[in-house]
Amino acid sequence: MKRLAFAVVVAVVSNCLGAAESGNAPLQLKQTIPLPGVEGRIDHLDLDAANERLFVCALGNNTAEVLDLRKGERIHTINGLGAPQGLVYISELNRLFIANDKGGILKIYDAKSFKSVGELNLKDDADNVRYDNSTKKIYVGFGGGGIAIINAPDGKQMGSIKLTAHPEAFELEKMGKRIFVNVPNSRHVAVIDRDKGEVVATWKTDLAFGNFPMALDEANHRLFIGCRMPSKLVVLNTDSGDVVAKIDISGDPDDVFYDNKRHRIYAICGAGKIDIIEQTGPNTHKDLTKIDTADGARTGLFVPERDTLFVAVPHRESQKAEIRTYQIR
Repeated sequence: MKRLAFAVVVAVVSNCLGAAESGNAPLQLKQTIPLPGVEGRIDHLDLDAANERLFVCALGNNTAEVLDLRKGERIHTINGLGAPQGLVYISELNRLFIANDKGGILKIYDAKSFKSVGELNLKDDADNVRYDNSTKKIYVGFGGGGIAIINAPDGKQMGSIKLTAHPEAFELEKMGKRIFVNVPNSRHVAVIDRDKGEVVATWKTDLAFGNFPMALDEANHRLFIGCRMPSKLVVLNTDSGDVVAKIDISGDPDDVFYDNKRHRIYAICGAGKIDIIEQTGPNTHKDLTKIDTADGARTGLFVPERDTLFVAVPHRESQKAEIRTYQIR
């Protein structure tokens, strides 16, 4: 009887400790939204904060999924897309811009009715999308090496910036005029002057290649580059382009985000991990923890105003497609 009582006490204490540890974890899973019928890879996401909607590029499914975060369910599917890779929702226009790999078409939708209101033909592989609210310009990476510049209000192309190969993730300075662009097939980061509309510098990543995701800490002049060969987080000084740190991360990173409030980096990796790295100084970092997700879950969206990280999980074997919402602590 004493042994049984002791075992019960140990079990209760262990459960309490486990709950305490879970409660102290930097990410807490708070919502899971299923995506029944969605097959293949899931790419990038964007948020309509006012209406609690999340837009998801279901690349392998050739659809964009619209989720209601209040209800915790999908409320609409945009069909007829060609491997959508990136999108942006612009609230003041109530427009949704979706970049498609197949044919390089940027499709424009009314974000209430989801009727098509226009499109731009970028010829090939329209990919990552960024919006500069101050100038009302949309930037879209495309093709064998270019970033298209689009006037958001009328959806017309204003020009393009030439690169040496296809661009992956890129970041716009808010306090400056530069764009930092991952160009993995050229094994560099291109630095664009927006006023000149041209590349003014290229930076290397110190023998770490496959540089796809990127995040910017503009205030502290640091650029975080997720590399796949080998799996590293490379930190660049944006004043000089010098590599100031290299940190081991999990395999297949496809989204990287910087949390300015907590001085953390979140690397979402297809190996089934979210790597959380703490920035302890301008050039020093430490591994905080790794959060288990699912195989192939490598894209997401960080919303600092909500202390929220969304992670897209694709359907693989018994794992169903879903979007997971994490509360950041």
